[in-house]
Amino acid sequence: MKTVYLDNNATTRVAPEVLEAMLPYFGELYGNPSSMHFFGGQISRRLQEARQQAADLIGATSGEIIFTSCGTESDNTAIRSALAVNPGKRHIVTSRVEHPAVRALCAQLAREGFRVTELPVDGDGLLDMDQYEKNLTADTAVVSLMWANNETGVVFPIEKAAAMADERGIFFHTDAVQAVGKVPINMEKNAVHMLSLSGHKLHAPKGIGILYVRRGKRFSPFMIGGHQEKERRGGTENTASIIGLGKACEMAAAKMEEENGRVRQLRDKLERELLARIPNSRVNGDRLQRLPNTTNISFEFVEGESILLMMDEFGICASSGSACTSGSLQPSHVLRAMGTPYTMAHGSIRFSLSVYNTEREIDFVIEKLPPIIEKLRNMSPFWRGDDRVRASQ
Repeated sequence: MKTVYLDNNATTRVAPEVLEAMLPYFGELYGNPSSMHFFGGQISRRLQEARQQAADLIGATSGEIIFTSCGTESDNTAIRSALAVNPGKRHIVTSRVEHPAVRALCAQLAREGFRVTELPVDGDGLLDMDQYEKNLTADTAVVSLMWANNETGVVFPIEKAAAMADERGIFFHTDAVQAVGKVPINMEKNAVHMLSLSGHKLHAPKGIGILYVRRGKRFSPFMIGGHQEKERRGGTENTASIIGLGKACEMAAAKMEEENGRVRQLRDKLERELLARIPNSRVNGDRLQRLPNTTNISFEFVEGESILLMMDEFGICASSGSACTSGSLQPSHVLRAMGTPYTMAHGSIRFSLSVYNTEREIDFVIEKLPPIIEKLRNMSPFWRGDDRVRASQ
């Protein structure tokens, strides 16, 4: 059975070119880049090349790139650094739809005595920028807003939000894990102070990430140890993965047009056909201000977990917007923040594509999913005659 993988916002396959670039550093080129001898020095030079490849993707300079273990570490480092260099400020601004890497950290910081403002979003998942501005105060140490939402693909106006914070002398961090490689980012032309990205979201391996820190901004390291990363992140470098990430960044820059062209067209076809063939379904999130690869669709009166299980029988991989797979009866915090009706939120499925997806795969999903939804609805006590009509009104 062939796997149809439409869960790329969860993780991506390692590109063959990335794996090829990494392989020598598991074997003959095993030196420590911090060593004084030539054998290690040649590894150090290759890391610098990877750092430049990463910087080029986001319009930064190589000195602004810090290699980390993942997006979560980058997020935690950025927020805690901003608080450490602003010890007199106790206020954090974020949103209700952030990734747990930011949301859970902010909850912990609230328990430690910091004041956290979680900005609401509207029914399309968009921020109220007037309300955002009102919450920027003299006590605000840091703003942390995601560039693009991992569940809906909705893109926030990060460049505008960063400029507003910068004007007030407030540190601005963005979790750009889902955005990098899918939307153009140029750090030379915006006011973002810190940016997080993760390798496994753009066809590099898991366990490698980046924190961008704008040149000249004060910074307090999270990982204390050796002199690596200019003493900004201790620990021997994950050489093979860094080199793989550099190659992935180079490829992402070259494939940006394909992401926003062919991949977007495949996403739109999948979305259009499913909405046309399956009644009582809808897209969650703004249809314009979103990533080119992502659609989050709700199917009323069915459970997302059941949909996933039945799609899995055909080798179709996606994600549910419901948290029921983790043992909770509550739907996604993102959909709840958007005010998505309960009967819709529980039946939400996120499809996230990549450049490796084909039109044949999309046609296969379009063929298999409508009968799955129909079968599940026929099993539902809520999907009957008058109940169905009243519920959809």
